[in-house]
Amino acid sequence: MEILGLIEKVLNIRTFYHKVLATNIANAETPHYREKYIDFREALKGKLDSERDIQVRERIEGAKPDGNTVDMERQIAEMTENSLLFNALVQSLSKKFSLMRYIINEGRR
Repeated sequence: MEILGLIEKVLNIRTFYHKVLATNIANAETPHYREKYIDFREALKGKLDSERDIQVRERIEGAKPDGNTVDMERQIAEMTENSLLFNALVQSLSKKFSLMRYIINEGRR
């Protein structure tokens, strides 16, 4: 698979996961809400193999007295990690395009 296609799939998964995390944070005080998460490796394998949908799972352990399973510290840590990885991919993609632009411009000379 071409590297740009791989980066696109990873960025799409990271974007989707950001939405999952944001939904968890928004529902941190909602009674009986169950924290959602994805297995990144499984999601990437699924996208590489067959473009299947990303499987979202519910965390059932660690419920508070109101039945909510959202751990805010974990959500903030995972959102931070996800954002850092997303930004690192965007930067690598930007550098790849800059290199391609340089090669094209130097080829004209």
